[in-house]
Amino acid sequence: MARIETKYLDNLYAALLSLETKEQCAAFLEDICTIQELEAISQRLEVARLLHEGKNYVDINKITGASTATICRVSKCLTYGDGGYASVIRKMEEAGD
Repeated sequence: MARIETKYLDNLYAALLSLETKEQCAAFLEDICTIQELEAISQRLEVARLLHEGKNYVDINKITGASTATICRVSKCLTYGDGGYASVIRKMEEAGD
């Protein structure tokens, strides 16, 4: 997938990498994102996790309420993306989250 490169994104990446605890992460994300943005991002991550587990679109829709368009987009990212979802899912599994 195409990368968006700007100095603002570099600053965001650096800010995220500077966070050391779940509490710091929550505080930062709650300050920087709207409730709707946080819900959308967390829903996409859950969709990715469920797709990784082999769940089908119908089940994922019932579990998360995500639209088929969202599920399809996340699936496309899992298949053709840069590996971000897979990397995070793997790390979460290793950590027992």
